[in-house]
Amino acid sequence: MGGVMKELEERYLERLSELYPTIAKASTEIINLQAILNLPKGTEHFLTDIHGEYEAFSHVLKNGSGSVRRKIDDVFGNTMSSRDKQSFATLIYYPAEKMERVKKEESNMEDWYRITLYRLIEVCKRAASKYTRSKVRKALPRDFAYVIEELITEKAEVTDKESYYNAIVNTIIRTGRAEKFIVAMSELIQRLTVDHLHIVGDIYDRGPGPHVIMEKLMEHHSVDIQWGNHDVLWMGAAAGQRGCIANVIRICARYGNLDILEDGYGINLLPLATFALNTYEDDACGCFKLKGEPNYNPNEMLMDIKMHKAISIIQFKVEGQIIKKNPGFKMEDRNLLHHIDYERGTIEIDGKEYELLDRNFPTVDPKHPYVLTKEEEDIMERLEQAFLHCEKLQRHMRFLLNKGSLYKVYNNNLLYHGCVPLKEDGALKPVRLFGRSYKGRSLYEVLESYVRKGFYALDEKEKERGKDIMWYIWLHENSPLFGKDKMATFERYFLADKETHREKKNPYYSMLQDEKVVNRILAEFGLPPEGTHIINGHVPVKSKDGENPVKCQGKVLVIDGGFSRAYQKETGIAGYTLIYNSYGLILAAHEPFESTDAAIEKESDIHSDSTIVKRVVQRKLVGDTDVGKELKEQIADLEVLLAAYRSGRIAERM
Repeated sequence: MGGVMKELEERYLERLSELYPTIAKASTEIINLQAILNLPKGTEHFLTDIHGEYEAFSHVLKNGSGSVRRKIDDVFGNTMSSRDKQSFATLIYYPAEKMERVKKEESNMEDWYRITLYRLIEVCKRAASKYTRSKVRKALPRDFAYVIEELITEKAEVTDKESYYNAIVNTIIRTGRAEKFIVAMSELIQRLTVDHLHIVGDIYDRGPGPHVIMEKLMEHHSVDIQWGNHDVLWMGAAAGQRGCIANVIRICARYGNLDILEDGYGINLLPLATFALNTYEDDACGCFKLKGEPNYNPNEMLMDIKMHKAISIIQFKVEGQIIKKNPGFKMEDRNLLHHIDYERGTIEIDGKEYELLDRNFPTVDPKHPYVLTKEEEDIMERLEQAFLHCEKLQRHMRFLLNKGSLYKVYNNNLLYHGCVPLKEDGALKPVRLFGRSYKGRSLYEVLESYVRKGFYALDEKEKERGKDIMWYIWLHENSPLFGKDKMATFERYFLADKETHREKKNPYYSMLQDEKVVNRILAEFGLPPEGTHIINGHVPVKSKDGENPVKCQGKVLVIDGGFSRAYQKETGIAGYTLIYNSYGLILAAHEPFESTDAAIEKESDIHSDSTIVKRVVQRKLVGDTDVGKELKEQIADLEVLLAAYRSGRIAERM
């Protein structure tokens, strides 16, 4: 065994020597890596539950949940008024749009350009100070890379620095490049202020622009994603899982967002629309009124409502088929169509009879309620093919697969979207899947493996299981991304009794103040009880009722972003985001976002209040992070290579 290990080490060192062929090269790399270890750790930005609200998401991304404003405060302190700082921050967020307004008001634009450029240079210097020159250089915009590097780099050899910088700035203005340069500098500051972005679930559903958010994320320099149940629903739809497809369309219809599918992804909904209009021609579909205030004319509204009902009935049928196919899911109680008395317009649930609010089921055969009609089958076949062959949707889902996971441990923080399923006593809840039992971390890992199988498995049986597991993750009581005893979709549409709408949460949510339970979860994912945190979203924090997002003395942070307008009346604010910089954890509370135009015109900012959750005694360095651990391992390997060169075990490649 020892001989094999020695042979592997020799082979590894030979490969390493190809990258660092001399003592000088290896030594230089060790010095470089050691220098990086002693830089301040980069700022991490945590967002969750974006729910398609592109404008609010874009704004929070631009302002770094207050990080840009903090940089401005650090640089200018009391030498700039609060109003001027806010105006300057708005310029950094929206440079092109802001300058268009400035040009209408300023009489001497040359002076304004000069003052603005100098201010941007100072903020950019501060933002770049925690990175190596190499990393900053990679972030520089191509057109102005050389000039920006000259302006933000201290030059000890230049005796008259003021004249040197003045000459550069004057040339930028004289050649008519000031505005382009200001845009480039502003975007660079945004880029350097936040080093890494965490999306802790639910990019999709409710809001109008999840496809636009995905494009933005795909351009981001450093991002990871912990899938939410709404994201996995769309992943299942993209894999061709019919239950997921029906749910995706139903939710888009419910929130007046069918154009996400039609215009955003090019999925043809005309067959469904034609079917809905014909089938429910004389039906007001009163139980299927839309949420929010979609910008529809009366005819569009009526069509959407009818499509909403049509796809809902199809969904209940398709889900019945999935439940029958997967008896191990133990969801027979969620099949309700066969409990309806279609003549009397009633349904029996748990031994109790309820009157239905809507009694018109023209496509349901009472003897075979879960069988699709020929037209419904044709619609689902077309939709399945449309989702499977939509290039843009598949590209977005591949990105979620590549950058995403069900959980992540990063810099002593445990990130996941929903909950860790627990029993009533706080112990990890065992969950059976396909004949085996899983709990805690192993449950997350087996579910994630099946999500990937749903896209990539060669074995058709495993691939089919993977597809069905994505639907399971969406709504099963044992899914860590859902965490309620049922999804009461049917009841909310058809029954007036609010008690039937109730979805009981997993005990996890009532135990977040219990330190023993929280420590048990941290230990399950390999984290010590001290100096670590759980960061998750999924459930809106009801601030208006006095609920605090900080649980268990700061060990748990529930940061539902509250971007979804549908929940803002319920919560009282637009949710929370989190910043983790070299000084500690900062929780940012947000006011509802009005619009991009208002943010520019009124210079308003949705970052409204910050709470320091944890301040470190000593500023954290790169060496204290997960990246630091990797760099230390690289240094150790290079030290071995250096010793091998010096002992003669390996020859330098001159």
